[in-house]
Amino acid sequence: MNSKQYSNRSKNPLVTLVAISALICVPGVLARDTVQSFSVEKAMNSANGKAKLGEDIRFAFGETSLGSVAKNYGEFRTNKKTNAFGKSDEVACNWAFLSAMISLRDRAISEGGNAVINIRSNYKNNTTSSETTFQCGAGNVVAGVALIGDVVTLD
Repeated sequence: MNSKQYSNRSKNPLVTLVAISALICVPGVLARDTVQSFSVEKAMNSANGKAKLGEDIRFAFGETSLGSVAKNYGEFRTNKKTNAFGKSDEVACNWAFLSAMISLRDRAISEGGNAVINIRSNYKNNTTSSETTFQCGAGNVVAGVALIGDVVTLD
């Protein structure tokens, strides 16, 4: 082995150490899971929200009352994820939220109800109730929203 080959090999441990250090740090960066609250009103009143949800089913978040319940079909859960790569947390979370709301709307229709009430966030089985916000877990690649709501027929 000539001295030039030996010299290049002596640098490899440093390069290897730097590469290993970078790989150890990467999973922490990729595993971001930031739980945030976003506006229900803003998402529901967006062009996408109005177009996708329609007006046939009414929605009430938290303790908001829409009137008296004639029939309760039960509590239903939904958990929706969306691609968050290259999107702001708010954009990705609003998209996941609308997907979850579409799921609740479709369930209300299939059960024969006309409303979903008592809607609350249930991200990672941590239930929170708010009349104005929903919770979303946003990462570098995926954002997710989990909701629980009661499908009912209102008088």
